[in-house]
Amino acid sequence: MKDVRLNSILDNDFYKITMQNAVVKLFPGSIVKYEFINRGKHHFPDGFDAALREAVNKMAELKLTKDEKKFMARTCPYIDLPYLDFLEGYHYDPSEVKIHQEGGDLSVTVEGLWYRTILWEVPLLALISELHYEMNHMERDSNEVVMSKTIEKADSLGRLGVTFAEFGTRRRHSYKVQNLVMEALTQKKESTFIGSSNVHFAMKYGVKPIGTHAHEWFMFHAAEYGFKMANEMALEHWVDVYRGDLGVALSDTYTTDVFFQQFDKKFAKLFDGVRHDSGDALEFADKTIAHYQRNGINPMFKYIIFSDALNLEKVEEITNYCRGKIGISFGIGTNLTNDVGLKPMNIVMKLIGVQAPNKEWIPTVKLSDEHGKYTGDPKMIELAKEFLRIKD
Repeated sequence: MKDVRLNSILDNDFYKITMQNAVVKLFPGSIVKYEFINRGKHHFPDGFDAALREAVNKMAELKLTKDEKKFMARTCPYIDLPYLDFLEGYHYDPSEVKIHQEGGDLSVTVEGLWYRTILWEVPLLALISELHYEMNHMERDSNEVVMSKTIEKADSLGRLGVTFAEFGTRRRHSYKVQNLVMEALTQKKESTFIGSSNVHFAMKYGVKPIGTHAHEWFMFHAAEYGFKMANEMALEHWVDVYRGDLGVALSDTYTTDVFFQQFDKKFAKLFDGVRHDSGDALEFADKTIAHYQRNGINPMFKYIIFSDALNLEKVEEITNYCRGKIGISFGIGTNLTNDVGLKPMNIVMKLIGVQAPNKEWIPTVKLSDEHGKYTGDPKMIELAKEFLRIKD
């Protein structure tokens, strides 16, 4: 079996870096827990746990290089030098990761200080995905086919006249495939491709790292401040740290309807736009446009980043619907980095708990716009629905 490992500490989604910067500043003592969720009910072969453990242990060797630090300082002026100095001294601690296998079932949990453990999620998912294909001896399309498929997609998106970014690290087929995809996407100068969520590949190919925050930012705030205050406090804290930069707000942690009740004129003006990540995309567009109009804001001066399980057909439908109504851009993940003739994995890793000052664990939940597809502790889900007056 080939050696599966990460090559850079920046081989991660940018929003993990931006959130870590905020956590270091605002919540340095908070302890959290994450859990791997095998949504696709994938079967893991014998010895998978040992192979994953070996790859995780090797991550302790990763360190921010001088060139990587210079890239971050030059490209991300809103991230201050004290944080970059912190990141330069940071290393992964494999003891924070617990891995267990029983038959074909895999259990992975991460626990520890939030500012330390926040970087584990994306690389763990990427390693699990790559090892799954490697250990099951599944043959992918050739490098040439991967490149030509990617170029074809980029050409189609260019003809639509929409900007798009690559968001596919967590469910990539492999590091090599993501590298091929990035190589293909950056070949043409006139392309509408604008960047990658992966900081390492953004640096390697000279494009912009793209991302703001994830659901866990809002989930943590719900555990810390209560469901009713979660969106407002999460947004306030984001503005406190970034002062208007990184202005795309994620809207669906506790349903978009609840979000827009709290995304008042102040936030609607401060943030550049919102990100769509679940539920009907066209319905979301209508709600967003109406919200801006109600607050006296021209939607054409704002934008939506669509990032929910996109393919070319979905992008075309959304573009035709939204054109001339609101600014739009797209973050395309699995359809770029795991379109290799094999079934992509359906795996996630979620924040499942925040430790209270009395050492008790407060379960976290997510109530997305996919009706009935809520994640987390069932009792806490019912409590959240009651507090927020959400009806299925």
